[in-house]
Amino acid sequence: MQVLFIIAILVLAFVIIFQISKASEYVAVLRGWERTRKQTNRINAFMLLAFLVLGLIGVYLCNEKFKGRILGEPASDHGVLVDRMLYVTIAVTFVVFLITQIALFWFSYKYQESDDRKAFFYPHNNTLELIWTVIPAIALTVLVGFGIVYWFRITGDAPKDAMQVEVVGKQFGWEFRYPGADGILGKKYFKNVDPAAGNPAGQIWEDSTNKDDVFVEQEMHLVVGKPVKLVIGAKDVIHDVGLVHFRMKMDAVPGTPTTMWFTPKYTTKEMKEKTGNPDFVYELSCDQMCGKGHWSMRGVVVVETQAEFDAWLASKKPQYLVANPDKDPSKKNDTPAATTNAVAIN
Repeated sequence: MQVLFIIAILVLAFVIIFQISKASEYVAVLRGWERTRKQTNRINAFMLLAFLVLGLIGVYLCNEKFKGRILGEPASDHGVLVDRMLYVTIAVTFVVFLITQIALFWFSYKYQESDDRKAFFYPHNNTLELIWTVIPAIALTVLVGFGIVYWFRITGDAPKDAMQVEVVGKQFGWEFRYPGADGILGKKYFKNVDPAAGNPAGQIWEDSTNKDDVFVEQEMHLVVGKPVKLVIGAKDVIHDVGLVHFRMKMDAVPGTPTTMWFTPKYTTKEMKEKTGNPDFVYELSCDQMCGKGHWSMRGVVVVETQAEFDAWLASKKPQYLVANPDKDPSKKNDTPAATTNAVAIN
C-alpha cells in the first residue's frame, strides 16, 4: 500500500510539472515568444548573480564549520609538511577560483542580451594568451616541485636509528613483522608461506636473522617520537597502506617491496585527549579497491612510549619458536623438571 501511495505521489507530481510547462507555453504564445524569451533571459541573469553570492557565502560557512574537524591535526612529522603543501595549494587555487567564478557570473549578468547593445567579438589576444598560460605554468611548477621534495623525503632513506616494520596486505587483512634484538628483518620466500606450519610470512628459517622476528596481525605498534621505516608488500593483489592520521599512503604491490618512513608525534592516549574522543584509534586502511571484502580491510595502529612498546614486544614469542616449538628453550626447561618430579614421586 505504501509503495502504491509513493507511486501515486510521483505520478501526480509529474502531471503537475507537465501542466505548469504547458501553461508556460500558452502564456508565451499569448505574450509573444520574443518578449517571453527576453524576460526569461533577464530572470536567468539575475539568478546567476544570486547563485554567485549564495555560493560564496556557502563556501565560507562550510569552511568555518568543518575547518580542522575532518582529519584533525597531523600526527607525524611528514604529515605537517603534507598539510602545509595542501593549504598552499588550496590558497592558490582558491584565488583562481574567486577570480574566474566572479568573472563568469558577473559577465553573465552584466552582459545579458539587450536591444541597446551590440555584441562585440574578441577572437584572440596574444598578451592574454601568454598571461593565462605562463602564470598557471609557473604556479603549478612550484607546487609540483614542493610535492616532489616531500615525496623524496617520505620515500628516501630513513634515519639510521629508525625502527623497521614489515607491512603486508592480503585479502582482507594486514600482517606485521618486527625484527628482534638484531634489528634486522630476516629473509623470506613466497613459496615458504604456510600458515598451517606456523610460517604465514614465508620466512626462511635457515637465515639466523629470522630466529628473533616477531609476527602479528591487524595491530601495528609504533614508538612515539621515534622514526619508523615501513617495508611494504602484498600477498595476492595490489593493496594500499593508508595512514590518514599520519598523512601517509603507499601502494602494497605483490613481489615489489615499497618503503616509506615517518615519525609519530603523539601517542594514542594523547590523541584521545586532543580529539576528546575516548574511542579514538589510529587507523590503517586499504586505499586500493582489492576485492569484495575491501571495505573490511582495516587495521589498528597503536602509538606508545618506548617502555610500553618494549613490554609489548617482549610479550610476543618469535615466530621461529611458534613454528618450531621443539626449539623453544622455555619448553625444554619444563620437561626435565616434570621428569624429576615423576621420579621423586615413584
